[in-house]
Amino acid sequence: MPSAMLTEPDKRALAAIDRALKQRQLGQANELIKAMLASSPDQVDGWIARARLAQMLADFEAMHASLEKADELAPGSPLVGLMKAEALIHLGRILEAQDALKKMELAASDDAAWLSRLSEAWSQCGDFAAAERCARRAVALRPNETAFRFALSSALVALGRLEDAACELDAIIERDPDDFDAWYNRATLRKPTEEDNHVDAMRAALGSGRAKGLGRVQLNYALAHELEALGRYAESFAALQSGAAARRAGMAYKVERDVQRMQQIETVFDADFLQEGPQGDTSEGPVFILGLPRSGSTLVDRILSAHAEVESLGELTDFPMALTALCRQGFPGEDLVPAAAKLDPERLGQAYLKRIGERASGKCRYMIDKAPLNYLYIGLIAKALPNARIIHMRRDPMDNAFAMYKTLFRMGYPFSYDFNDLAAYMNAKDRLMRHWRALLPGRILDIDYEAVVSDLRSETERMLDFLGLAWDPACLAFHENTSPSATASAAQVRQPLYASSVGKWRRYEEGLKPLRTLLGEQT
Repeated sequence: MPSAMLTEPDKRALAAIDRALKQRQLGQANELIKAMLASSPDQVDGWIARARLAQMLADFEAMHASLEKADELAPGSPLVGLMKAEALIHLGRILEAQDALKKMELAASDDAAWLSRLSEAWSQCGDFAAAERCARRAVALRPNETAFRFALSSALVALGRLEDAACELDAIIERDPDDFDAWYNRATLRKPTEEDNHVDAMRAALGSGRAKGLGRVQLNYALAHELEALGRYAESFAALQSGAAARRAGMAYKVERDVQRMQQIETVFDADFLQEGPQGDTSEGPVFILGLPRSGSTLVDRILSAHAEVESLGELTDFPMALTALCRQGFPGEDLVPAAAKLDPERLGQAYLKRIGERASGKCRYMIDKAPLNYLYIGLIAKALPNARIIHMRRDPMDNAFAMYKTLFRMGYPFSYDFNDLAAYMNAKDRLMRHWRALLPGRILDIDYEAVVSDLRSETERMLDFLGLAWDPACLAFHENTSPSATASAAQVRQPLYASSVGKWRRYEEGLKPLRTLLGEQT
């Protein structure tokens, strides 16, 4: 059935829906969408709006169902097709999404904007070669469009072609000197020298008032990064403090909620939960590398995935996504933590395995999921996947805290921009890990970043023994590992092992005294 023509009332309704969605007034948007579809059920734009709302609510089943209806009303719509592919990615149906993206890529041969969106979707699938291909075609069609070059740069970083990525950022900044996201990303890719740096240019931009809002945050972080590399630590810390304070001021985040959630997890997932009832899927393939961001998880991921029998699937959201979907189906409206404790562990394990199976090559015995925050789910992982291996990364608390503080994360980790938030979060996480170790002796292998740096061979042998794998010398040449990496440490893991990050916080010891006091017993 073809979509109905837009009437004037429909146009007004869609404008109101669009405003509500952009302002995140989701309840109001829901009521407006329901009213529109009640009066115009064959209006494709109404179903697309319903899909947008479902996406914002992270209800990807509802998103996909809305787009199926939209597809009936407007067969072949590029927008509906792309949104369906995005929904499939979130649902873990990667192979279906890839098939859809291949068809859309052929159809979008001369449409630069669509090729750029396809590049982003390919990145979400973990296929960065395809992401580069689409972004490069978009740049060829519209070389002055900086957003397309940024997409290309991101794909190149993931593929380890760091200088090529930096050159794309050079081109963006030459075209638009006020693209401060490009300034920050370039600062993370190239080491400045006294003769070749951008310190004066960045200070001039900050002094001129050109950098506002998030742009000012990005420029301060870029300045801090270059000043640190030049050994000008006091100036670097001052820029970093300015950037972090501005970033935190723009957030509505409350660390107390995260702390309370971890305490709730500790209460719900106790010894009785782990010992009573059925166990999950006994497959041994998954390896979870988890811990705080910037704790060394990417380094260990690269070391292990250099082994012939191990592949890295990257930082996945598949465990929490599988968990959330099952809770929504079985216990709609209930709080996630108590609902999760009631799930059938075998069903949860199988749902997760199905999702990662779509990403894996099928050639390796083990598959790494290195999402840092999976430590929140260790109790569920242990029950749903009793043979999964769990590797927990640890790092000197001050080094770890400072490494997070000086990283401008594109998404997530809102606790990292303020000393009080950092300490409260890290202390709560430390308590949660003590809880898991007490309940699961022998199930969690703690790996210290400093030990890996000081004795790579011995620590690698420990990890391979934990996995039941024979020695593979390729693990020592992890920096030659050609698999993609799209984490905040993507540039560092392309280098041979270095120890310069150990104790780096001491260069800023005076400024970090308040943080050290707040961390208390951890330090």
